Amino acid sequence: MPRLAKPPQVIVYSPLGAATGRPDVALFAVKPRAAMLLEETANRAGVRVGPSALGRPTCMALPAALQHGAVSSLGCIGNRVYTGLREDELYVVLRGADLEAVADALATIHRANAALEAYAEDRRAQLSTI
Repeated sequence: MPRLAKPPQVIVYSPLGAATGRPDVALFAVKPRAAMLLEETANRAGVRVGPSALGRPTCMALPAALQHGAVSSLGCIGNRVYTGLREDELYVVLRGADLEAVADALATIHRANAALEAYAEDRRAQLSTI
């Protein structure tokens, strides 16, 4: 189980836009489609994507992101109760140092997925008439 090398002296939780400095990690509560796009974007930005989606406990996703760059967490029941994470949501956790590179790669991934979605829709229509 991923752990921090030493206990943190201070932990600050805030919305990313309200952060007063660069965070060590950023936690995104997202639907599966957004998780797909965020992980693809991290990969495009050269951020290593960690192991497959983590289960319980959710808190291990924070040190795992520090070690790997980007990880997904399905969220454990305690976290879901305390935070109100919905059944159709999961977490993607990114290392704070990688946020700018991921943000820069987002437009490219968005365009690529829009083109792939259009292709797949056309292809599905073609295959359904065969």
